[in-house]
Amino acid sequence: MPGHVHDDTAGRVTATEAAREAIAALRAAHGGPVMFVQSGGCCDGSDPMCYPDGELALGEADLLLGVVDGCTFHIDADLYAALGRPRLVLDVRPGTPGGFSLAAGDGLHFVSRVDPPGKEPN
Repeated sequence: MPGHVHDDTAGRVTATEAAREAIAALRAAHGGPVMFVQSGGCCDGSDPMCYPDGELALGEADLLLGVVDGCTFHIDADLYAALGRPRLVLDVRPGTPGGFSLAAGDGLHFVSRVDPPGKEPN
């Protein structure tokens, strides 16, 4: 079941070129789009998790934040509200992730940051 789309959430995520390259590598390795879920943990565990086979079951409280290169990016409605209805930028960093976030492969892991208010998406 896809996450619910609300007028104020769709299109609220974009990605850096480095993240797009990591997504392209994952798509090639897995033969199709991957799924991202912005986690609500603390510290390093709050990075987005990547599910190469779309294996996370979405619930009624999950929102579709946007689509990046054909890959869906979801967030829990309560987390979305707690973060102040953010626009997120998906990026990658070297090394392995902390907490329960999942690696992007090739010695990288996905991270996200909040775009400043009023900033145009990439």
